[in-house]
Amino acid sequence: MTSERECFVYIVLPGGTEFVTAGRFRISTGSTGDPAGAFVYGRRYRELADAVELDPVELRLADRVYETARMEGFFGAIRDAMPDSWGRRVIERHAGATPLDEFDHLLRGPDDRAGALGFGLAVEPPASTPGFAGTLELARLQSAADAVIAGEPERAGPAGAQVEEFLWPGTSLGGARPKAVVQDAGGLWIAKFGSRNDRWNHPRVEHGMLALARACGLYVADSRIETVADRDVLLVRRFDRERADTGYLRYRMVSALTLLRAGDSPVDRANWSYLLLADEVRRAGADPRADLRELFGRMCFNAAVSNLDDHPRNHAIFAPDRAWRLSPAFDLTPSPLVAQHRRDLAMTCGRFGRYANRANLLSGCGRFLLRNEEAAAIFERIIETVRAEWDPTMRHAGVSETDRGAVRNAFVYPGLFHDAEWG
Repeated sequence: MTSERECFVYIVLPGGTEFVTAGRFRISTGSTGDPAGAFVYGRRYRELADAVELDPVELRLADRVYETARMEGFFGAIRDAMPDSWGRRVIERHAGATPLDEFDHLLRGPDDRAGALGFGLAVEPPASTPGFAGTLELARLQSAADAVIAGEPERAGPAGAQVEEFLWPGTSLGGARPKAVVQDAGGLWIAKFGSRNDRWNHPRVEHGMLALARACGLYVADSRIETVADRDVLLVRRFDRERADTGYLRYRMVSALTLLRAGDSPVDRANWSYLLLADEVRRAGADPRADLRELFGRMCFNAAVSNLDDHPRNHAIFAPDRAWRLSPAFDLTPSPLVAQHRRDLAMTCGRFGRYANRANLLSGCGRFLLRNEEAAAIFERIIETVRAEWDPTMRHAGVSETDRGAVRNAFVYPGLFHDAEWG
C-alpha cells in the first residue's frame, strides 16, 4: 500500500517581506514503507528575476525534480524549518492525543519559522500575519513554559490560551530548551527560559558565554537579560530577521547539518566534522577566507570553554541578501566535566578525531585556509582571553558566585595542552 502527502513551499525573497510560492514538496511511502521525498521549483518562480535557491547544496535553482530517500524523505533545508524537541512538545500539546508524523509537524509549525521558508496546502501563500508577544509578557510566557515542561493541563479561559498561543512562534526555532519569540522596538528576540531544575542559572551563564566569545573577537548574536519576578530570561536577537516598513525581512538560513548532508543518527555522526564543514563553507560562502577564520576561532573557543554541545544544528550559514555567509555564533554552553585529561567536541576537529586539544585543533588548519602560525596565533589569543576573562565576564553578566563555581571546571581544562597522539 502506498501513500502520498504534499504541500507547497513558500519563500520570502531578499528585500521582501511577503511569501511567494517557490515550489512543491512531496513525501511518498511505497510498499516497503520507506518514505522518499521530491521537490520541484515552480516554473513561474524560476522565471522571477530575483528568484533564489532554497539552499546552496541540495536544492540549487534548476528545472528538475530533486529526490531523496534520506532523513525520511526530508531535504535538509526543509528539515531546518521544522520544529525540534521543544517545538514538538508545544505542537503536540495543542494537538492533544492526535498522533503526529513528520509531515504533520512540518505543516503545524508557525508562520515565523527560522529562515525564510513557509509551507501550506494552498498554491497561493497566505499573507504574513505573525503575532508576537512583547517583552512585557515575559512573566506570563515563563509561566506557560513552566506548565509545558511540567506537563500541566492548558490553562482555562482566554487569558491562559492567549499566553500559550504566544509560545507558538518559538516552536520552529530548534533546540530542547523552552523558548518564545518576543518583539520590542529593536526587533525580534528569542526568549530562552530557565527551569527551576537547572544546575545553574542557564540564561545568565549563556549570556556570559556569548559575551566571552565576543571578547575573543568572534562574531556573536546580540543578547541581553530580562528579569521578571524572580526569574531571569535570556533574550537573543534574531539574526535571520530585520525590521522593515512593511514587516520583517527574512533571511534564508540552513544549518551545518544541511551543509554536511547529514542527519542526527549515529551513522550520520561520522560526517559531523569541522573539517568537512570548512570544505562546504568554502564552496558555498561569498567570503570563505573570512568565514573559515571565524569558524576556526569558534572551534578553538568551544574547546577552550568545553562547549561540547557544538553539534551541526548549532552552526549555520545565512543569506541577508543573495550571498551566503557564516551566521553569528549562538547556543554556547559550558560543560564542566570531571575529566581533566580528555574532552571531546561533538564534531571532528582534527587528525585525532573530536579531541579538544591544541595539537588536534591545529592539525587541520589548512582546511580553514590558515597557515600553521596563523592558526596557532588564533588559538593562543582565544585561550589567553578565556583564561583571563571568563570569571570577570561571567560576573559582569550577573552570574552568581555559586554558579561561577559550578561552571569553573569548563574553562581551559588541562587536556587542551596534552600530546594529542597520547590522548
